[in-house]
Amino acid sequence: MKGQAGTLESNDCLITVEKSSKLEIIINSPVAYLYEDEIKKTILEVLKNEKQENLKIVMEDKGALDYTIRARLIAAIRRMK
Repeated sequence: MKGQAGTLESNDCLITVEKSSKLEIIINSPVAYLYEDEIKKTILEVLKNEKQENLKIVMEDKGALDYTIRARLIAAIRRMK
């Protein structure tokens, strides 16, 4: 089962999540070299709050801010169920 939320518009991100045997985070972003650690930190915080483990998360980032990443990831997780 997959869940998806977001768009590929500027200042947004498209996040896809699916069950996996381990946690896997893939971030495709033009600013990954600057913000990848912060993006991963945000993703891990959301996963902890949502009590989720062992997901494959693919994020196509177009300059999304922290609160956008949180909202998109929560929506994708809830759509997966």
